[in-house]
Amino acid sequence: MRYLVVALGLWAVATAAVGVRPQPVEWVRGLEIPWALAFAPDGRAFVSERTGRVRVIREGRLEPQPVLTLPVAHVGEGGLLGLALHPRFPNPPYVYVYYTYEREGLRNRVERLREQQGRLVRDRVILDDIPGAFVHDGGRIRFGPDGMLYVGTGDARQPSLAQDPRSLAGKILRVTAEGTVPADNPFPGSPVYSLGHRNVQGLAWHPETRNLYATEHGPSGERGFAHDEVNLVRPGGNYGWPDLLCGQGGRPGFLDAVACSGEDTWAPSGAEFVTRGAWRGRLLVANLRGAHLRAFVLSADGTRVERQEVVLSGFGRLRDVVEGPDGAVYVLTSNRDGRGRPTETDDRILRLPLPP
Repeated sequence: MRYLVVALGLWAVATAAVGVRPQPVEWVRGLEIPWALAFAPDGRAFVSERTGRVRVIREGRLEPQPVLTLPVAHVGEGGLLGLALHPRFPNPPYVYVYYTYEREGLRNRVERLREQQGRLVRDRVILDDIPGAFVHDGGRIRFGPDGMLYVGTGDARQPSLAQDPRSLAGKILRVTAEGTVPADNPFPGSPVYSLGHRNVQGLAWHPETRNLYATEHGPSGERGFAHDEVNLVRPGGNYGWPDLLCGQGGRPGFLDAVACSGEDTWAPSGAEFVTRGAWRGRLLVANLRGAHLRAFVLSADGTRVERQEVVLSGFGRLRDVVEGPDGAVYVLTSNRDGRGRPTETDDRILRLPLPP
């Protein structure tokens, strides 16, 4: 691959957490609100743009034409959001997307696409009627190590839905690649895997324990507390929203967060565990309003944070972070989403090479 190295502004790496100072480079530029990135075994990368386009990056170059444009409701935080490839892609040749659409109000759905002669065609709906709104649409989808598809949703500005087990809002959902409910889900016959979430935007599995962690946006509270969360997700777990805020744990029936933003505002989005090299086992989280990439060093049992540091900043709002097949970390900016200050080259994907 050819990488264009440019002057990319200020950045910081915490030596206490990671011990090294990797240099960020620009990998791709000229995207419009990229939301999710997924690498294919053949070296291509698929990226979703919130306006409804699915783009392909080949040998480090963004192909000029999208492989599919979906008719999404690109309003507020909605639009084309999460994207994931089938674990055995390209056989079967399935790409999964999460997007907002309008039908008697805003809704969200997960749809499966099929690659056909270099293009994507719509194949089937996997999950539908996920409540949507101008904000709090969730949107992250990823396949877990068990081969199941996990879906993070938001409360659609109706906090009580997060505690309603019949609603798909404010949840982490788990279904098969065909959209059916797995027999071992915690609530029989239901795709609900965990509940009590406000706005889930990141899902990541620890490379050794295979435990699932999720990031979610919290509400701004008194004295500036944002209550943003990183959670260790347990099957059937209730994470308290709206009855419990991050940092107010210990109440029966609710599970406490692993990390809270406290007086800071992170607005955490995509998350990824590093699986190799000096950073192995670190949980990386891309933050929007916080405008940084944060690394968490977890305890041996994964239930608490031993250290956390900002490892990349100075590039504006960050939406997703993905470990690439080359061992580097790829970070998506989100400066054209109406809340950032875009440069002429935004939005971009940054490549952060990690030490072996």
